[in-house]
Amino acid sequence: MKGRQTLPVLVILVVVCGVGGLLARQQLDGEIELPIELPRLGAPECVARADGEVRLDPEQMANAATIAAVGISRNVPDRAVIVALATALQESKLRNLEHLGDGNDHDSLGLFQQRPSQGWGTAKQIMDPRHAARRFYISLTKVKGWQKMRVTEAAQRVQRSAYPEAYEKWAEEATVLAKALTGQQAGAVTCDTYGDDAPNDAATAKVLADRMKADFGTKAKGVTTEGAALRIPAANSKAGWQFAHWLVAQAPLTGVTRVTFTDQQWSAGDKAWSPAEKVAEQVVAEAVAGG
Repeated sequence: MKGRQTLPVLVILVVVCGVGGLLARQQLDGEIELPIELPRLGAPECVARADGEVRLDPEQMANAATIAAVGISRNVPDRAVIVALATALQESKLRNLEHLGDGNDHDSLGLFQQRPSQGWGTAKQIMDPRHAARRFYISLTKVKGWQKMRVTEAAQRVQRSAYPEAYEKWAEEATVLAKALTGQQAGAVTCDTYGDDAPNDAATAKVLADRMKADFGTKAKGVTTEGAALRIPAANSKAGWQFAHWLVAQAPLTGVTRVTFTDQQWSAGDKAWSPAEKVAEQVVAEAVAGG
């Protein structure tokens, strides 16, 4: 983005206060909680399209978005996000796995199957996707020459897996996800939602703002809430799409119903990005009345 004029960009999110649906709670950082509807038939799907297509369920896409956001917060190269996503796809299929008993590889946990006994943190820390992603990036960027390695070689230098070539099979999927979630392509993430049974929690907008700050760090320091709306200023177009795609990736689990950036808008009803009126270089979302 060098040489481009900084644009005053604003992302606004809206959360439906809908009725019904059996809710579970997802613990974040030991403090932040988000409502999640328990899985059922006809569950929604998320898609990333950027010189290819990757389809994930909401849990997987939300975790992928967090991994990318943590990388963005640490100013790592986009290549590092590709390696991290390929690693998490291989190790956990982008699911934050608890201890699986006999199915565990020793004491491996979380998105990257990191081990408390190997110094990755406590079990509680490793089960926090932000901590797990941060530790992965710290280890990766200490590897000399990692940027010139194949994805599987760079991942293996961090993970030291018994199957060192396993990460390479996820390189293409990880590249598509990284291009979308790091804002390299506009309108690249879409999600279905739970429709009229969206999560119902009066604190959702504020809680989601806290989660965005946890994922993006100081990159989201200007995030504010007003009623059911979340507003995030961004320095340029790429940053705006990073925030916009993160919001869509969280939509099925949080009740986000509309995200607008530049002249494009995603809505839960349309399940896609479509042309929208551009307002003063801002991303605008409007509230939709719930049941």
